[in-house]
Amino acid sequence: MLTSNYRSPLPSTEELPCSDDTPVDNEDQNLLPNLLLFLLTNLWASRMDWFFGVDMAIYHTTGVSPKVPIVPDGFLSLGVERKKGGKSRRSYATWEENDVVPSFVLQMVSHRPGGEYDEKREIYANLGVLYYLIYNPEFWQRDGHQPFEVYKLIDGAYHLQMGEPYWMPEVGLGIGRSRQMIGGIEQEILTWYDIQGQAEVTPEMIANELRSQLQAERQEKAAAQRKLEQLTAYLLSQGLDPDSLME
Repeated sequence: MLTSNYRSPLPSTEELPCSDDTPVDNEDQNLLPNLLLFLLTNLWASRMDWFFGVDMAIYHTTGVSPKVPIVPDGFLSLGVERKKGGKSRRSYATWEENDVVPSFVLQMVSHRPGGEYDEKREIYANLGVLYYLIYNPEFWQRDGHQPFEVYKLIDGAYHLQMGEPYWMPEVGLGIGRSRQMIGGIEQEILTWYDIQGQAEVTPEMIANELRSQLQAERQEKAAAQRKLEQLTAYLLSQGLDPDSLME
């Protein structure tokens, strides 16, 4: 809702920057939120009432100025158009989205702490974001936290939740970590989970897993064949007939 501080007309997203122009700290800050978007595009392909933003400015009226955004690594809003007016968004302004704030926000911690555990958490709480995930796989010990922390907004304050994957009933999704083959490299990613705690994966991920298993089986067979050939060569060098030994 608009506050008394903002009585003048609010700017359009056409006039506002789409981000804060801060470069990502590492490649995963771009990859992992986009994987969540890619997965959701497959899972909710038939739904037109959601939007997932990656490194996109959120403009709101609960801060110092509606022209000062908060820019999470990823966020999910429900009850809004997938394509606003049939077009791609440049940024997300709550006053242009019927005052709908994100239900879920992701912040990834890098080697330069960015206020994820204090300033940003307070901003998201004031904004009314229901679920706030802080993903800190490398520097959690430095920061005195866990690598994966989900906070839920209860009575205006964030409370750390237990369990992983964590099910978000209001969103209809779970969130957690998973090891997957991405572009030929096995790594930890963030992914959506169903209510049974099963990771939601795309056909591409399943195909990658099958290819990895087939490749491992081929490598095992090739290694066994090499050992057999070496043993046969050794027996022949000793004047022994491998075939007769097997009879």
